[in-house]
Amino acid sequence: MEGKAIMAKGILHLFFALVVPLAGASIALGGEAEIRRMLQEKLRGGGQLESLQKAPFGDLYEAVIRSPDGAIIYYVDSRATAIIAGRVIDAKSGRDLTEERLRGLNAVKWDSLPLQWGITMVRGNGRRKIAVLSDPNCPYCKRLEEDLARLDDITVHILPYPVLGPESVRLTKAVWCSRDRAKAWTELMFRRIEPRGGADCDTPIERLQAYGRSIRANSTPTWFLETGERFSGALPFEEVRRLLDAASPAKR
Repeated sequence: MEGKAIMAKGILHLFFALVVPLAGASIALGGEAEIRRMLQEKLRGGGQLESLQKAPFGDLYEAVIRSPDGAIIYYVDSRATAIIAGRVIDAKSGRDLTEERLRGLNAVKWDSLPLQWGITMVRGNGRRKIAVLSDPNCPYCKRLEEDLARLDDITVHILPYPVLGPESVRLTKAVWCSRDRAKAWTELMFRRIEPRGGADCDTPIERLQAYGRSIRANSTPTWFLETGERFSGALPFEEVRRLLDAASPAKR
C-alpha cells in the first residue's frame, strides 16, 4: 500500500457497517460529495462528521466523527462503498498513524488545564511537564507515577480524579486537607499510608470530577503533555520518557 501502511483489523462502531455493492445495485460514482452523503446517512444522530480529507496512503479518505466520547476516525474508499474501522500502522516504522492523529484531535490547551487544583511536584529544573488525572486506588496510575518518580528535571501535576468509588473520594479529600499534599499523595499512592488528618476542609475534588467528565476522561490515568497531547493508561517507561523529551526539549 502507498506510504507503506497497512490497515489493522478493528471493531466496527455500532452505527457503521462494512458496505459493499450488492448484485444488481447501482454503483456509487464516489468522490468526496458521495462519501459525505453516505456517511451522513449512516450516522443518523450517532455523531457528527467533523472533517473529511484524502488519506496520505492508499485510495482512502479519512473521516473524523465527533461522538459523545470524543473523536473517532474511520476510513472510506474513494467509491464510497466501504467504511473501515481500525488502526493504520506504518509498515516501516511501526508507528500507529491513527493513534497519533487521534492524539492531535483530542488535544487540549495546556493553559486550560486546572493546574491550580493540582498537587505539584518539581524535581531538578522541572523542564519536562506532565499533568495526570489520577485515582489513588488505580493500579495503572500507581505504575505511571512510579515511572515518573524515576525521572529528573520534571514537573508533575497530579489532578486528583476519584472515579473508582466513595473510598477514592474520601482519600483524595484527605490528601488535599493534609499540610503537605505532595508527601501525603506520594505516601498514599506508593506505600498505602493514609493521611492522618480529616477530609473536612474545602477541596476542589467535585470540580475536578466535573472537569474530567467535561473532557470525557473515562479512564485513569488520563494524562497530558505540555503540547496538549492526551494519553490514557500507563505506557512503558521508555516510551513515557521519549514522549516527555519530545514535548519538553532541553533548550527553549
